[in-house]
Amino acid sequence: MLTEFDTTLPSIKQVQNLIKQTTPVELKLLTQDVLIGKVLWQDPQCICINDENSQQIIIWKQAIAYIKPKS
Repeated sequence: MLTEFDTTLPSIKQVQNLIKQTTPVELKLLTQDVLIGKVLWQDPQCICINDENSQQIIIWKQAIAYIKPKS
């Protein structure tokens, strides 16, 4: 398991851009659940989003199928 936060990785940079730009995202989990919201932060294991009901949800990265910007 990754223990250090490698900010040179393209995936980390992309999520950081979503955080900076407060871009709404669609986040699909491996369970097929879909969450909509804005990414607040990420660390090596988790991502936190603020959903449409202003609720903060912490998601383990290993549970994510994909993250895409909402158009």
